[in-house]
Amino acid sequence: MVYSEECNIIFRVKGILEFACQLDNPNGAQSGNTISKSFQNLRSKVSSKNIVFTVCNSPILIWPNMGFQSSVEGLTQASACGDILQYIESDDGGNKKSSKKKDKKKSGPTVVNLKLLFEVTDPAGNEAPSLMRMSAQQHSVKMPLPLDCVLSVSADESMTTVFTGLVEALNKQIADMEEVVLRYRKGSSFLVPQPFHFQLPKPAGLTTVIYPAGVPDSQLQAVREPVDSPLTCHSSKYILNGGAGMKDLHRKFELSLDRPYLRRANAFHFPDEAYKDGYLRNPHIHLNPPNIEDAKLYLVQGVYSYHHYMQDRVDDDGWGCAYRSLQTICSWFQQQGYVETAVPTHTQIQQALVDVGDKEPRFVGSRQWIGSIEVQAVLNQLLGVTSKIMFVSQGSELATKGRELANHFHTEGTPVMIGGGVLAHTILGVAWSENTGEIRFLILDPHYTGGEDLQIITDKGWCGWKGPEFWDQNAYYNLCLPQRPKTV
Repeated sequence: MVYSEECNIIFRVKGILEFACQLDNPNGAQSGNTISKSFQNLRSKVSSKNIVFTVCNSPILIWPNMGFQSSVEGLTQASACGDILQYIESDDGGNKKSSKKKDKKKSGPTVVNLKLLFEVTDPAGNEAPSLMRMSAQQHSVKMPLPLDCVLSVSADESMTTVFTGLVEALNKQIADMEEVVLRYRKGSSFLVPQPFHFQLPKPAGLTTVIYPAGVPDSQLQAVREPVDSPLTCHSSKYILNGGAGMKDLHRKFELSLDRPYLRRANAFHFPDEAYKDGYLRNPHIHLNPPNIEDAKLYLVQGVYSYHHYMQDRVDDDGWGCAYRSLQTICSWFQQQGYVETAVPTHTQIQQALVDVGDKEPRFVGSRQWIGSIEVQAVLNQLLGVTSKIMFVSQGSELATKGRELANHFHTEGTPVMIGGGVLAHTILGVAWSENTGEIRFLILDPHYTGGEDLQIITDKGWCGWKGPEFWDQNAYYNLCLPQRPKTV
């Protein structure tokens, strides 16, 4: 589905359908037809009157294929879909409509989660017994299909349009899963098709891709043409492995060919889901920009995790700030899909510096500082990422580096590590006026020792905009500017 600024609700329906079929000869010419017939049965089930959507955290049940019937009298087929929010309880006991007004720091669209159910109309006891004679050995195949469909709409879209659209999306997703299964199966060995959602630049928007489980991103190089839905404000773009290559897919959606958009790590993170690792993501998006006349914002592009003192049960207060800045940078490359390796620990960072010959073996396990040059070496050793180094003889010169930093964030968009004296920080962007030269720096401070409290971090300036006076005017600084690998 496609999400745009005009669409402020994402309806997301999830459920499991069991695929099952009997294959006389898994490698025979007719096996594909047998598999397709089983998928057709599943599409018929989704289109039947027995399908039911239950809205999570609410008393609402909806039968979309029975002329739109709802368990709540106040919701009819002509109701605006935004009306559904008043019946959904939030985690704090309120409803989503009211809690949204209270939570000023909430970002992203409202998500309405639904579960896919089916009414059981014919109990097994009513079925007549039957006898079947098997003339030859058959291969029985069963596997779960994890359906996950999204529909992005404006709050005034009608309920009928939304739930009809969800049924259409489910049917399309099952068809797309069929193509993935047929393409990747080997005899009676099947790979489970898995849906992933990606927030692509306009005009593509929120797009769903079907990938086979267990196949690495490096082997997912083919996709087929997208299919557009007639619904306004959202068109179905289910994409799976077929004819064209990944570069062709990038061209189709007008994506640049020098950075990944459709790897699993790029998958869209729904705003109502917590990150399992506990790290905060992108705290800077909750800040207001500085008030500078004629200034433009040049910011980090993509998602990073905030790493700081005392995390991961490591007491690095007083010596680990550059390590934490490096971890933030590594998290950026991981979450943009460039690397699959985990964010390195302090010990792994130290060992990497020993491996490249920068440090002696006794450095591992020490509490020694590192600087921008070491950060550059570790990024190259562990991630294969090259970096540029900007040398500044004294802090007062940083006020004149607006053009260079603006160009970096515009072209590369990676977090920048800056070290000077005994301190290291992460620069996430600049607000810079080309006319006046006035500049503010968006700083992520690794010296923070508290918990993952977004309110404290933003209110107390641990992530915040700083003027040129933030830097020691007489100290020298080295800046490590990581470069994006040119790849899709």
